[in-house]
Amino acid sequence: MYDTLLVPTDGSDAAEAAAESALVLARQFDASIHAVHVLGRGDLPADVESEAAAELTDAAEATLSTVADLAADSGVAVTTQVLETTDPIHDAIVDYAIDNTIDGIVMGTHGRTGISRFVVGSVTERTLRVSPKPVLTVHENTPLDRDIETILLPTDGSSTAEVASEQAIALAAATDAALHVVHVVDLTVAWGEGSPVVIDALREEGRQAVDDVVARADDAGVRSVEASVLNGTPVRALLDYADDRAIDLVVMGTHGRTGLNRYLLGSVTERVVRLGDGPVLAVSMPDDR
Repeated sequence: MYDTLLVPTDGSDAAEAAAESALVLARQFDASIHAVHVLGRGDLPADVESEAAAELTDAAEATLSTVADLAADSGVAVTTQVLETTDPIHDAIVDYAIDNTIDGIVMGTHGRTGISRFVVGSVTERTLRVSPKPVLTVHENTPLDRDIETILLPTDGSSTAEVASEQAIALAAATDAALHVVHVVDLTVAWGEGSPVVIDALREEGRQAVDDVVARADDAGVRSVEASVLNGTPVRALLDYADDRAIDLVVMGTHGRTGLNRYLLGSVTERVVRLGDGPVLAVSMPDDR
């Protein structure tokens, strides 16, 4: 399922957590790793042949050597490369993934609060938004530190959720993990305190979406499937569910987005990435980029 994984690194604690997580996934799937350090616009001095430029390149290579050493200790094959680009860093990462037939990207992220979370996103968030490849995000303090045993898949029956469900089912079948399929009825869509008729209709719609995923998971031979329809706000309900059941990995769909809306309030997936403690695998719709 995963033969090659890409780990962009800048030497930060978050990037180290991503490298450790990628190695866990690589061992579970007998995959190889590509580690890259991107030197973007503004990083390199005007004179690319200068001593300052050489120092930056040396520092980037030293960062990659750390990942290579970790991979060697884990028995995982690794390829390293320093990328120089005038394009945005996230575009360079995605282009590398496409050009090298990467199966998934693993990146670290920081939990953030306040106005900054609604303004210009991090490189990880921007990569998540435009990548046609699945992007696994991990927080610096909570990497994926063991084989995947439990997977949470939120679904609403949409085409985006359908793409995520295909990935989650395949992943659960490949790792023999238990799959938790959840639909959250968002009570804020009902007027006032919530019309019982509207809520019942939403619950029935959610139950149908969940049942469809459960049937496909059973057909795929997933060993254990647990289904739930919850009430509440989607982000909080999903985070509480994942925490209560010690979920190893959340798999969610996402849309590639451009323009002003990419800098404002993020999607449910992006908010789960920001606010949750555990790893999240974001799967995009085909051709979103």
